[in-house]
Amino acid sequence: MLQYGFEPEFPADAQQQMAQLKAHPPQIAAGSGIRDLRDLLWSSIDNDTSRDLDQIEVVEKLPNGDTKVLVGIADVDAYVAKNTPIDQYAAKETTTVYTGVRNFSMLPEELSTGLTSLLEGADELSMVTEYVVSADGQVASSDIYRALVRNKAQLTYNAVGAWLENRGDAPPKVAASPELQAQLKLQDEVAQTLRDQRYRQGALNIDTEEVRPVVLNEQVVDVVRQERNHATELIEDFMIAANGVVARKLESVSSLRRIVKTPERWDRIVQLANTLGGGHLPAQPDSKALNDFLQMRRAADPDHFADVSLAVIKLMGPGEYVLERPGDTAPGHFGLAVQDYTHSTAPNRRFADLVTQRILKALLANQPPAYSDNELTTIAANCTLKGNDSRKVERAMTKRVSAIAMSNRIGQVFDAIVTGVNENGTFVRVLAPRVDGMLTSSHQGVDVETNSA
Repeated sequence: MLQYGFEPEFPADAQQQMAQLKAHPPQIAAGSGIRDLRDLLWSSIDNDTSRDLDQIEVVEKLPNGDTKVLVGIADVDAYVAKNTPIDQYAAKETTTVYTGVRNFSMLPEELSTGLTSLLEGADELSMVTEYVVSADGQVASSDIYRALVRNKAQLTYNAVGAWLENRGDAPPKVAASPELQAQLKLQDEVAQTLRDQRYRQGALNIDTEEVRPVVLNEQVVDVVRQERNHATELIEDFMIAANGVVARKLESVSSLRRIVKTPERWDRIVQLANTLGGGHLPAQPDSKALNDFLQMRRAADPDHFADVSLAVIKLMGPGEYVLERPGDTAPGHFGLAVQDYTHSTAPNRRFADLVTQRILKALLANQPPAYSDNELTTIAANCTLKGNDSRKVERAMTKRVSAIAMSNRIGQVFDAIVTGVNENGTFVRVLAPRVDGMLTSSHQGVDVETNSA
């Protein structure tokens, strides 16, 4: 963390502010433009161990066949005012860093996993992004407002995903409530509709390999793959749509945008597709054609699809934050095939989302802008830098965790696939535990096997 410019411990003034917040938390009540939506069947879905819950969801089928989606986002700004010590620390760090064995939180954990977290059974302030999804997956209308909410069921990706895909029983909270069962199935249905529409527009359906350590008695005993399922995709689809709604709402004021530029190295992506038997991508960047190629590769060679995805991501270039003024045309997000996109759904974990929340609240209240253009330019650059650095920390920790997981298994034989060969050596991915490494012996003649059919 120190190597990449992070400050792992909260300074004294931030700790003092946190103590004052715990002793005198803001009063939470409906009224004064804050709607009372506590009676709705809100639920959250997150990782098995997550306590920093940023969002909750609920949907409603409308008489005309459309579906209304409500996404409640934790109102972190109600607890952390601009330029206070906690905010200044968050502005420097910009993100929570997840190292697998310890989380370095952007906000004090008493906030991010307590006061500002949308935990089950707690009455919390939120910013609600409401939008209507038509039968063909289009966002037909939208609204944004403040509300008082209550999470009725704190659920997890693995349990809900297995149930939605008919691979497992319903989690106890879901099994006990027919209303919640119907709610989650409707959420899954509308999320798939949103996703299908995104893919028709050219959004990329990629799959990078993400792993997590299994820790027992404070020892890393295994490394497993983070599996995508209907529950993870449900939240992803709802948040992408919500971020688009917020971005369009902010077109009249200066704001932050999350962009992925049209690839400058498109010719390299074309070469990659040709090498893998993907036919010919067009000479000019085309996200729809690229996604068609990716899905062909997924079907032809699922074992190596994560590696193809990673290669494409590297050639596309990283995402970044930029200032967008009224009337500007941002580059858009090539990977999502959208013109207007921001980050607004994770203010407990990302500073850019907290900034966007303040800009949005000022706009809705007809108040002066929360930030100047110069401030936003500086924030965008630092969020981009620290976002990239956080991924470097996380990748480095993944390698260390993998080494520890394998250290007591020397001499064992594993199933693996070859992921790459170059002048430095032969690289493989062990399937269980899910670790990557370089062969240091007996690698002569070992090469990548691809299926170009």
